[in-house]
Amino acid sequence: MRIRLSKVFRFRRKVNRKYKDVLFRFIFRDKKDLLSLYNAINGTDYKNPEELEINTLENVIYMKMKNDLSFLVGASMNLYEHQSTWNPNMPLRGLFYFAELYERYINGQGYRLTGSTRIPLPFPNYIVFYNGLEWEAERTELALSEAFEEQREGLRPALECRATILNINSGHNRELMEKCRRLHEYAEFIQRIRDNLQKGMALEKAVEKSIEYCLAHGILADILRKCQMEVQNMLLEEYDEKAEREYLRKESLEEGIKRGIEQGIKQGIEQGIEQGIRQGVIQGRQQGIALGSFEVLAKFVKAGIITIDQAKEHAGERKEEFILWYQKRENDKI
Repeated sequence: MRIRLSKVFRFRRKVNRKYKDVLFRFIFRDKKDLLSLYNAINGTDYKNPEELEINTLENVIYMKMKNDLSFLVGASMNLYEHQSTWNPNMPLRGLFYFAELYERYINGQGYRLTGSTRIPLPFPNYIVFYNGLEWEAERTELALSEAFEEQREGLRPALECRATILNINSGHNRELMEKCRRLHEYAEFIQRIRDNLQKGMALEKAVEKSIEYCLAHGILADILRKCQMEVQNMLLEEYDEKAEREYLRKESLEEGIKRGIEQGIKQGIEQGIEQGIRQGVIQGRQQGIALGSFEVLAKFVKAGIITIDQAKEHAGERKEEFILWYQKRENDKI
């Protein structure tokens, strides 16, 4: 009897055979590149691409999306997803995907749930590669249990699925990018398109110019030479030009405000210093004049020309200041 775990979840959808592969999935369809990505993430050193068994779900679509990449290597079941928009429900998606993947694995291995021995399962790894427009941390962990409405202290939920979100926008996760050349090139390619859009190019022109640049600089060159039109069509299908331009406009505005604030603070500090110096000079002159007057009055008192009380009167508005100064002067002599 073949098991059908997916019937328990009842989330199977009709296949949309017109659905286009996303560029990320297309680039890592080669086992060699996929193994390089796995090694970079896990710190392993697998050499033989044939040790990797791809088991991507081709005939099942959940929530109108294929699962991007899934594969077995060693004793691990790996699910890799690419996201260009932030989605806090990735652990729930992962739960559905893993249910299907494990179902196929168990059936493929000839195991039976009714057996008397425990079925050995490959260890699940769930990685989401994020390159959306909103800022996100280098690495974020999401857990299915965080979505449960009721949290019971001291009790572990019966179900759990964890997703590790890696930010793969250009300039992020540099160590990972250095270990996986293909991932680095993908990030550079996407960033080149965004830069061209920010210059005001139409989407088609931005993609075309980015492909030309990458071919000239050896970025994804082997793929672009063979599949230039296919890649271009995928990008034109994927990109939401309006949303992209709106974000770039917002980003430019925020950067302008930030620089304006920084410049304003700098100018304010400089003006404050300059004003402080001017005020200091004025106060210094006043204090110098006052001290000079105090010295003259003190000499007159010492010579017996005037009394100390008369000297106080001559100090005018600085009477109290003169008294303190004179007392300190006399005490210092002692």
